Amino acid sequence: MRTTTMLRNTVLTAAGIAATAGGIAGPAIAAHAAPADNTKVVADRKGHGERELDVRYEAQPNFYYCGPAATRNALSVLGKNIDVDAMAKEMGTTENGTNSINDITPVLNKETGKHYRSVEIKDGKADDKQTDTLRADIVRTVDDGRAVVANIAGTATDTDGNTHSFEGGHYISVVGYQNDGHTVTIADSANPNTASYRISVDNLADWIATRGYSAS
Repeated sequence: MRTTTMLRNTVLTAAGIAATAGGIAGPAIAAHAAPADNTKVVADRKGHGERELDVRYEAQPNFYYCGPAATRNALSVLGKNIDVDAMAKEMGTTENGTNSINDITPVLNKETGKHYRSVEIKDGKADDKQTDTLRADIVRTVDDGRAVVANIAGTATDTDGNTHSFEGGHYISVVGYQNDGHTVTIADSANPNTASYRISVDNLADWIATRGYSAS
């Protein structure tokens, strides 16, 4: 694997995809990806301080397509349905995964016609400023009707106390927020049984640490 920062390789290995949530283990699920079922992960607009986008969810079709799949799920909130194979080709995705968030941002710009930028969290743990920036970026992007794509690694705990572990790296979509962005909604292509969950923005920032995300 390539080392450090966002340029680290994001291979989703059998070990890395051992995502556990509510006692459901994920290694076999992403490797035997579920067919598209157009599951709606979340509903539309809610009250003040929170917003959820309408996702037409699809699981990733193999163990290394998390980058294209997360981007496809992110673009689905705009009613777009883009072939993941074509997207993987644009991103340079191989069996080693998608190299960095910098390979995803240009695709989001091309498909939305709007400005996305890559934001890196270089350190091993996000500081308060980086977390606040992430929260503001998520709120702004979601309020504009678009999703954030994040490159994460390691283990994080969601608001229900379930753990999600991707030691080899993974990509997810952020498709909503609550509590003025202190809690966010994730669409995760790895496991259709845990397609959606919520996580604190503090935990998400630490999950992204050493990598990066793409937002407006």
